[in-house]
Amino acid sequence: MIDVHCHLEQKDYQEDRNEIIEKLKKELKAVITCCTHPADFDLTMKMVNKYEGFIFASSAIHPIYIKEITEKEIEIFLKKIEENKNKIVAIGETGLDFKIEEKEWQEKQKELFVKFIILSKDLNLPLVIHSRKAYAESIEVLEQYGAKKVLMHFFTQRKLLPKIIKNGWSISVNTALLTSKDIKKIVRDLSLEKIMTETDSPWLGINGQRNDPTSVKFVIEKIAEIKKMKFEEVDKITTKNAIQFFNLSI
Repeated sequence: MIDVHCHLEQKDYQEDRNEIIEKLKKELKAVITCCTHPADFDLTMKMVNKYEGFIFASSAIHPIYIKEITEKEIEIFLKKIEENKNKIVAIGETGLDFKIEEKEWQEKQKELFVKFIILSKDLNLPLVIHSRKAYAESIEVLEQYGAKKVLMHFFTQRKLLPKIIKNGWSISVNTALLTSKDIKKIVRDLSLEKIMTETDSPWLGINGQRNDPTSVKFVIEKIAEIKKMKFEEVDKITTKNAIQFFNLSI
């Protein structure tokens, strides 16, 4: 099992981060932790170094932070990612979040998004996409800039699935699958070779509890049920998908 999208740098794990990671090592093959803010980069790199070959990192600036990050900070962070490119397996999560409704800030999100798309091409790394209330707009930007190796994290828009299929992109599925009819239908209609498993932990915990990457087992169980396959078969294929997509050295 591999969790391709979680946030081990979050304060929710401050008290027991090492204990959690040791627990994960007993159940999972690898974990990709997602650094979404420059302030979390050093901690993320420490985890990657300490747990080499088990914890991997993706990194970008989450669009929700657009109002608090200056242009200078963006440029410094882009350079920092480039300097650490050998320790990073993907650029993300990046994209659009129209929970921020002001048009000027949505435009600034697009500008930031484009910077990370270009960076991913320059570094030959895949993209991990966040999109909230802006799926069509995010896809449009990705198509405009010819993005090829794309993972749509927490993808929920069934009506846009044909575009994902047409572009040959992948999606990652988390515990929201357990309750969302739309995500269940997306999993039903998409080839398993284009699906990976994630948790987005510490969020999306079952019964409101703190989530952690071991919850991928519940995601795999549900995918197996939907696809009418064995757990082991789904685990094998989704794990292979992740290793190949992120070029993981495991």
